[in-house]
Amino acid sequence: MATITAYETTAGKRYRVRYRKPDHSQTDRRGFRTKREAQLFLASVEVSMARGEYVDAEAAREPVGALGALWVTRLSHLKPSSQRPLEIAWRLHVQPKWGSVPVSRVQHSAVQAWVDAMQQTHGSTSVLRAYGVLASILDVAVADRRIHTNPARGVKLPRKVRREHRYLSHQQVSELAIAAGEKGPLVLLLAYTGLRWCEAAGLRVKDVDTVRRRLFVSQNAVEVGGEIHVGTPKTHKRRSVPFPTTLTAMFEEVCAGKGPLDLLFIDERGSYMHRSKTGKGWFWRAAVAVGLEGLTPHDLRHTAASLAIQSGANVKAVQRMLGHSSAAMTLDVYADLFDDDLDAVADRLDHGLARTSVGKMWARPVSKGRVAEETDFSSGIYLSRESGAYRGLLQTFATEVAVRAVARVAAGSSARAGWA
Repeated sequence: MATITAYETTAGKRYRVRYRKPDHSQTDRRGFRTKREAQLFLASVEVSMARGEYVDAEAAREPVGALGALWVTRLSHLKPSSQRPLEIAWRLHVQPKWGSVPVSRVQHSAVQAWVDAMQQTHGSTSVLRAYGVLASILDVAVADRRIHTNPARGVKLPRKVRREHRYLSHQQVSELAIAAGEKGPLVLLLAYTGLRWCEAAGLRVKDVDTVRRRLFVSQNAVEVGGEIHVGTPKTHKRRSVPFPTTLTAMFEEVCAGKGPLDLLFIDERGSYMHRSKTGKGWFWRAAVAVGLEGLTPHDLRHTAASLAIQSGANVKAVQRMLGHSSAAMTLDVYADLFDDDLDAVADRLDHGLARTSVGKMWARPVSKGRVAEETDFSSGIYLSRESGAYRGLLQTFATEVAVRAVARVAAGSSARAGWA
């Protein structure tokens, strides 16, 4: 039970409030000049505890650094490739700036100033990742009732500019594969199946079905900090990916002499492949040799999507092939590849509109320098705007509009009469 007691100080009488926190431990607050002030404070505490909004002043003094260190240890549910960038962001950007600041002293304006300052020296990806770490730590503080709201939320963030996709033609893929030499089969696999590099690195002989022309993606081998981590694919979902019949003989040759559990592609040490280094790796040398400077292995994944769409694959098929979590994600990533679909939609709408009276009246000229003409699609006859047939069509259209207007007015009059 809460109590209010008076005590004497050199400055005069003061009041102390003793009460129990939600965890039933006892605490107090003193220094109130009047008993009324003490009563109002106690009432506010009791109301906040009743609403589940109580914030422990002592817990609010916990520094961001202590909570952040605990938050980092709870990232084990993430894949190593996702966990490591967050740990780096915490160590390099968040901890030096906010580690010693109590969570209750973090201000929205200070977070905004920090984000703005980082934009001057770092890319948008680094800024967004560091901000996300701080905001997540403060979300935990809110959940623990250390602070009422998260001061980092609502900050204006930089826009992440997506790198422009690069698509190769069939001929360019062929030239690149030839330039890659013994790595040519890997180039063709990436360009015609859309596998991620880590997924290709994790392929085993048993994952290749040359009869059904399928690759079964069940594991990946991700390079993180120079080490290979073997695990499930990015979305944790296994999938089956088709490959062209022309590549069947190539896969049979790559699998020849290997056991079912042997890796399809290996490095010079006979282990999992490491990603080809930019500026000196075999992929970079092959790309430069055929005039494709700056090309990355991931660009072959984009190429696979482009070639699949060119061949008539719908968005759902492309999503399944690439292993995206949803078709919406595929459309967001490769929206530029579906521009031709918009043209086809417009053409089909035009075909339907052209059969109506309005469509026949407003049809465009069929060629330059020709008198504006309209097409009667039902008869295949062009109607000149100067012809009597065209004027007759226009008069018919105007008469039809007038008749419909009169009918609507008459219907409205009848309805009003019925309700009178």
